Amino acid sequence: MQPSAAPDPVDLAHTHARPLHWLATATATAAVVALAGALTPRAAEAGPATASASASASAAPGPAAAPDADTADYPLRCGGAPHRVAQRATGDLDGDGKPETVAVVHCEAGSGTPPAGLYVLTRGRGDDASARVVATLVDPREQRSVTGLAIRDGAVRATLLGYSSPDVPSCCPDEKEQVGWAWTGGAFVRSAGAEARGA
Repeated sequence: MQPSAAPDPVDLAHTHARPLHWLATATATAAVVALAGALTPRAAEAGPATASASASASAAPGPAAAPDADTADYPLRCGGAPHRVAQRATGDLDGDGKPETVAVVHCEAGSGTPPAGLYVLTRGRGDDASARVVATLVDPREQRSVTGLAIRDGAVRATLLGYSSPDVPSCCPDEKEQVGWAWTGGAFVRSAGAEARGA
């Protein structure tokens, strides 16, 4: 094998950098950078489009608000006395992706334990934002108090307090029952005992 011939010194002239070579390289680089800047959209031109996209994103509808229990008209007869929303819980009870509100409401009483109603509320139709009663789970005429209200796994859970006889003072209910209601077949179906507790 024959060794290769040494390169001609004239062929290596490009390997010796001269000031003129560096000036030409810098000029060419500056021209490329300037051309790239001219072809890129300016920030001011991109601004309105970006602002428009941000406005569209912020205008996208969020999750629906639960009905406000304080705006509903309850089927209570308080004899001229005001009523009070004692407890409330929210959650999707019918699986439509929109939350309902369940409210415990009773008439204001000076003493004793007034019977409570337990109501399911949805939002009004159209532009009406007020809540409307769509179901009564506990009627005040049942003479029950409602405690421990919660919505779990799409079902209403509550504890009902009542009286074993008319002789029991209204201050001191002596019966206690765990109950639940689940939306089944187009209606709220009540369960009691271990099933209502979620056991």
